[in-house]
Amino acid sequence: MELLCAERVSPGSERAKAGPTPAAAADPVLLRRRVLDNLLRTEERYAVTANYFGTVQTEITPHMRRVVAEWMLEVCEDQNCQEEVFTLAMSYLDRFLSTCTVGKSQLQLLGTACLLLASKLREPSSRGLPADLLVFYTANSITISDLCSWELLVLSKLKWDVAGVTAHDFLPLLISRLPLRGGRVTSEMVQRHAQTFITVAVRDYEFTLYSASTLAACSIAAALRGLELDGHLPRLHELTGIDLDCLQTCLEQIEELVQGLIERVVSVPNGQSREASGWTPPPTQDKPHNNAATPTDVRDVHF
Repeated sequence: MELLCAERVSPGSERAKAGPTPAAAADPVLLRRRVLDNLLRTEERYAVTANYFGTVQTEITPHMRRVVAEWMLEVCEDQNCQEEVFTLAMSYLDRFLSTCTVGKSQLQLLGTACLLLASKLREPSSRGLPADLLVFYTANSITISDLCSWELLVLSKLKWDVAGVTAHDFLPLLISRLPLRGGRVTSEMVQRHAQTFITVAVRDYEFTLYSASTLAACSIAAALRGLELDGHLPRLHELTGIDLDCLQTCLEQIEELVQGLIERVVSVPNGQSREASGWTPPPTQDKPHNNAATPTDVRDVHF
């Protein structure tokens, strides 16, 4: 009886309380130019090059993708996952959706399987998201058997090529080559803000067709502009070889998206539900969320 009356605790509550695992010290060898060149050559293998809505996908919509993306981000934030886990999981999801048709009822299951795989790749071995925890986050709308089956399905459709290249991989390589000259703005500050912009952008389908390096470069440029250090876009163009007009367009879209997000966060009272939609996945947990999918440090950036 005491157990029945006890407060409900999620299977991963102790993991979440522990906080993120400290990252290993940076290895200077991994910042060499040849590493950047290899990433620029490799990223095309993991890119989504065509609009899969209306062609491959007939039931789901970009809005449904966004709703599932926000739920996936809530899970990652609630469990203090590494920054790359969410972005890599979204890369898996987009690559899968570009090759295999899914129904509305399967979309959250797909997102859950992508989170499971991404956490295995980017989290320390002792902190990967357990299958039973992910099932809990779906309000038990799926089973562990379902999740394991879809994990294998995703691996099959991705041809077991799950290493992936995400925008996060480019951040240290690009930031280390910018003339920040110390002062009040450090490379760590720029990287933290750029990570926020990447997280915000990958939730929106319109950024799917940009390469990982484009998104990284423009997120860095947006971060620098928000920190009152503008004028680095030409240097980022030199480093990546990406068309300057393409970078400018992507940068403007990121700034517009973030500005709209800041205005929405400021204008929505605490406790008020998000915008109504015609489709939502099961709740993350039994507790309500107040804009949990909004990275908090996005409010510290001004354009």
